[in-house]
Amino acid sequence: MRKLFTSAAAYAVVGLVSGLFYREFTRGRGFTGVTQLSILHTHALALGMIVFLVVLALDKVFDLSSPASPSRKLFTLFFWFYQSGLIVTLGAMTVRGVLQVLGQAGSPAISWIAGLGHILLSLGILHLFLALNKAMKAPEERGAAELS
Repeated sequence: MRKLFTSAAAYAVVGLVSGLFYREFTRGRGFTGVTQLSILHTHALALGMIVFLVVLALDKVFDLSSPASPSRKLFTLFFWFYQSGLIVTLGAMTVRGVLQVLGQAGSPAISWIAGLGHILLSLGILHLFLALNKAMKAPEERGAAELS
């Protein structure tokens, strides 16, 4: 559970700092157009801070991360897939946004990297649902075993 709290706090800082960076970087460059930097802070706050706070509550309720949990392996996979996917996605957004402000052409590689980040995020979400499903079934299976 500590990893979830630390992740949520870290993404809160990233979200706030990226909002400040967007404002100051575009103002300092006299940029008034559209840039990925304008939505970077909301992505960090929503996909980072809020998601990890919600998952922290789910972990408290369903005991997903404890060593004795039958869903721990799936939950660990969720954590690392989601974490790496979010870092890659936010990084690609930052690079693309900075290039947009600087007036430089972006590389197709940035889109591929962003796509990889989204795939990792999707794998993380899939593993979270699998972990939750397994955790919700566990009490039912234990109860049925106790009755027989």
